[in-house]
This record gives sequence, structure tokens and C-alpha cells, in this order.
Amino acid sequence: MDHTTAITPAAGTPLSARFQAVRRQTEALADGLSDADATVQSMEDTSPAKWHLAHTTWFFETFLLKALDPAYRPFDDRYAFLFNSYYEGAGERHARPRRGLITRPSLDEVLDYRAHVNAAMETLIAARGGDAAFAELLVLGLHHEQQHQELFLTDILHLFAQNPLKPAFRAPSPLPVVPASHEASGWSHLSGGIVEIGHTGEAFCFDNEAPRHQTLLRDVRIANRAVTNGDWIDFIEDAGYETPALWLSDGIATVRAEGWNAPLYWEQRDGKWWAMTLRGFQPVDPAAPVCHVSYYEADAFARWAGKRLPTEAEWEIAAARHDPRSGNQLESGRLRPAPQIEKPQSRASGGMLGLFGDVWEWTASAYLPYPGYAPLPGVIGEYNGKFMSGQMVTRGGSCATPPHHVRATYRNFFQPEKRWQFSGLRLAEDA
Repeated sequence: MDHTTAITPAAGTPLSARFQAVRRQTEALADGLSDADATVQSMEDTSPAKWHLAHTTWFFETFLLKALDPAYRPFDDRYAFLFNSYYEGAGERHARPRRGLITRPSLDEVLDYRAHVNAAMETLIAARGGDAAFAELLVLGLHHEQQHQELFLTDILHLFAQNPLKPAFRAPSPLPVVPASHEASGWSHLSGGIVEIGHTGEAFCFDNEAPRHQTLLRDVRIANRAVTNGDWIDFIEDAGYETPALWLSDGIATVRAEGWNAPLYWEQRDGKWWAMTLRGFQPVDPAAPVCHVSYYEADAFARWAGKRLPTEAEWEIAAARHDPRSGNQLESGRLRPAPQIEKPQSRASGGMLGLFGDVWEWTASAYLPYPGYAPLPGVIGEYNGKFMSGQMVTRGGSCATPPHHVRATYRNFFQPEKRWQFSGLRLAEDA
């Protein structure tokens, strides 16, 4: 196990242990980074590693300590301005595109800030841990930090990819060779009808996963594996990026404006495709799921293949009978998608692989509120609801998703042109 793969306790573990484990996990990700590594911002969509460390701390300080502990004294009153993200109700904040200019505080000072807040939180948990409302808010904060653990990794990958030296975030390791005959293949059938989707029960969920509601499902077949790098190379070689008929209007405009001819981080060397990964510059593995593609690219590929993307309802119904812990996620330490290998137990559960790991899978669904949706009250209600415009839903988690963080109802979302996340796709077709 390397410093990336500290194990996060499951729900049901005492609150103090869960809090400590999640906080340690984030700090483990920063192990080995220089102050410069942790300060630089490579584009507007990313944030510096130091900012992630501080913002997740600001969350606990703002919404729990300042709100609930009259004796709490902030580590530095100025940090409230520096490390607020988008919470209008929490006050003024430093502009997102300028986060990379925060050279002070240093990485060590940010880690001291975390230690200060951690100690105060331990005292607050001991005093208030039996309060259901407090526990719910604390667990929300832990899941918020786990989201930032994944963003930490996607953002540091984007940063390191800009460096001509192609530095590795973690030590390079050889890719196992997977015979093509062992890759998952085929399709799983879902019968149509009125189905229910959305979260139910007492376990944690984000507010955008509720309420549970009925929707109509058509008969559909969904691929048993995600689209692979080998599949994508076929798309490239068949002039997929150069065929306007395959693309949405905004998609082909983006392709031309950005000069896309392959997924993000791919480069050709001596006629072979290579890609930047968290383990350095590596040959593209044809058997592994393709990642770092936008919704526009996923939609165009599906059209090229004569298929379509599944809706989020179709994806959720397909995933409901699968174990969210079964996929290649952060805990594996691989830090890149793995070939999705067919096993006897996968055939027993319907044959579908990789639903909860490797890559977030683009769906055909816009990110919109479910019928009857209401955001949480107060400032914390800005968490999800205000982004329900101009975004598409991804499902399932990735190789950078922390354990015990995803479930069948989890709705992630990004603008359709974004591709620095570990995003891929799985095909569907009407049955």
C-alpha cells in the first residue's frame, strides 16, 4: 500500500474514526508534493492541491465549528476569504481563476491549519456526536472532502501533464498484459416498464439524489464493459474526429477550436499512442477503458458505433444489483483504469463490469432536478441545486474515487466539453 491508498472506514464506523480517516487520506495524497507542486493552478477548472487541503478544512470550520462551538477561535480570520469556493451566503471570496496566486500561506501553514481544525473538531464530535442533525452535517462534510480527494488527483494530473518532464505523481508501475479473450464483452438486457430511481433509506446521499420517483424505462441493452482505448483508436483511425455528421454542433465546434484529435493527455510517439497518467507517461493500454473524454466525444463515438449513451435512469437500474465496492477505485492504488475482466461471479450478476470504478460514465441525461426536489435549507443548500443548468450527468465513480463514497444513485455532473476528469462511457441500444 502506498501513501495514496489509506483505507476509509465504511458507514457505521464511529464518527470520530471516520473523521480522522478521511482527513488522513487527504493529507496522504499531499505526501511528497513540494510547496510549488501544491501552489500552482494549471487552468481555471482546476485548483491547487494546497487550496483543496485548505478548502475542505474551511468547510468544517465554517459550517460546524463557527456555527456550533461558541468557544472556537479561527486559525486565521483571513482564510475565510481565501478558501470559500462558491457559497454566496458565506461571504466574499477569492476569485477561482486566481487561486494559483495564493503563494502564502505555505503548504506547511495549510497543514497547520488542518491540524488546528482537526483538534477542535475532535472536541466538538465528542460533545455533539450523539446529535442526529450534527452527525448528518458532519457526514456531508466527509463526503464533500472525499469529492475533493478525487479532484485533488485529477487536478494534480492536469498540472503535471503541463510539465515537459512528465513527472509521475506516484512511482510508475508496469501495466499487466491482458489477453483480449479475457475482456468482458456482450450486452445485458433491461426490460422496460415503470421503475423507481433515486435514493431511499437512511444511509447518506446528496440532496440531488432524491426524492425517489417513478420513471418510464424502455427495453434496452447496455454493454457489459466500458468502451476501451482499443475501441477509441479504431474511432480515431476511422476519422471520427474529422467527420462532422457524428457530432453535435457545439461538439464539432469545440473539436475545431481546441484541435482535438484524441482523448486528453494522449500523444503519438513512433506511431504508438502514449498518455500522461498519475504514474507518469505510459503506453496506452488497449484493453483498459478510455478516459479523459468529453460528453461531446462520448456522444460522437456512440453515434459512430451505431449505438447511444444510456440515460441515467437506465444506468441506475442496471447498477442497482451490483456492489459499489467491486470496481477499481482509489483504494486499489492503481490510479488509472484497469481492463475489465470477465469472471464467473460477474456472469452470475448479469455480466456487467466496472460500473463502480475505472471511469465516470457519461449518460445521455442533462443534470436536472428530480420531481419534487428541494435543496437543503440555508447556505449549505448551494451545494448542488444551483448547478442544475448546462451540465450532463456522469455515473459510477473512477479509479480516483475514494472507497465507500459511491452508490447506484450517485449523480456526478460536468459541462459537456470538460474532460480533465476520469470520464469515459458505456454504450446502450434500444432492444
